[in-house]
Amino acid sequence: MTRLTLRIDFGPENAIGPGKIRLLELLAETGSIAAAGRAMDMSYRRAWLLVAALNTMFREPVVATKLGGKAGGGAELTPFGSEIISRYRDMERLAQTAIAPHLTELEAALKKE
Repeated sequence: MTRLTLRIDFGPENAIGPGKIRLLELLAETGSIAAAGRAMDMSYRRAWLLVAALNTMFREPVVATKLGGKAGGGAELTPFGSEIISRYRDMERLAQTAIAPHLTELEAALKKE
């Protein structure tokens, strides 16, 4: 199946793509950076580094964290983090709709195995 993958580059160091967006979605579902990372077969360190990169990329934080302890830690999306997911998914849908006829033509031109 042919699909579009959207990656937004904000210069040489900052980007958002399907992986970071999925990590944010899983973080929203689980309330945990570690659990979101595990769901993507990613180490806690890698997940934490991606969240930290997102938090420093924008003027507003994307994820708010709570320190651990007896009550346990956790993480949650900020309203801005939810907005990033929503905008990304909207852009993805618009792009898919716009290029659907072109993808159909390219698929038809593929060599059959």
